[in-house]
Amino acid sequence: MREYGLGPNGGILTALNLFATRFDQVVALLEKARDPPLRLAVLDTPGQIEIFAWSASGSIMTDSLGASMPTAVVFVVDTPRCASAPAFVANILQAASILYRTRLPLLLVFNKSDVAGAGAVTSWLTDWDALDAALAGEKSYAASLSRSLSLVLDEFVGAIPHVTVSAATGAGFDDLLRACGALRETYAATYLPDLLARRGAAAAAEAERQAGELARMRLDAEGGAGGG
Repeated sequence: MREYGLGPNGGILTALNLFATRFDQVVALLEKARDPPLRLAVLDTPGQIEIFAWSASGSIMTDSLGASMPTAVVFVVDTPRCASAPAFVANILQAASILYRTRLPLLLVFNKSDVAGAGAVTSWLTDWDALDAALAGEKSYAASLSRSLSLVLDEFVGAIPHVTVSAATGAGFDDLLRACGALRETYAATYLPDLLARRGAAAAAEAERQAGELARMRLDAEGGAGGG
């Protein structure tokens, strides 16, 4: 912030951009950590979700990791803060946007279970009639919007895995580790084939571009020879 004369958000974004330019070193460190084999690496990202999830540098990091090793996104939800149905929908909407932004497997982690039980909140993930009923009890504009959004989210979010944990007490961390193991299988079944398909499409597009350039060069050469 001092060096570039930036505010807090600009400082975080610039730091992230500078970090992204050397992210290949992070990937190299992770790839070298195989003796003994590295079971799990956790990369904590900036708390400002829009700065990481919707920036070019964030995409560089997730794409680099996803192309190099099994990778997943863990979306941590502050359970006490999504006790109301509209707040729950807002959190799930953010999670869904990250899921489809990164294309990586995603796990919902409801934290602070020692402060507030997550039973009612997590039940909304699979029982959308209960969520609709909870939203119907809210009379605000945000609740009306959330009710409309919930009808769309039902189709996309119901299958997202979730666990409940407490970072303070350690409760639920065995479930979290098991869920991370399952995400490796999801990565192999969904992200990896999509990655290979995108690489194949990019290679085909590049080959077509090069063929077009070669054809134009030949036409130019023939035109020059005819004129001479």
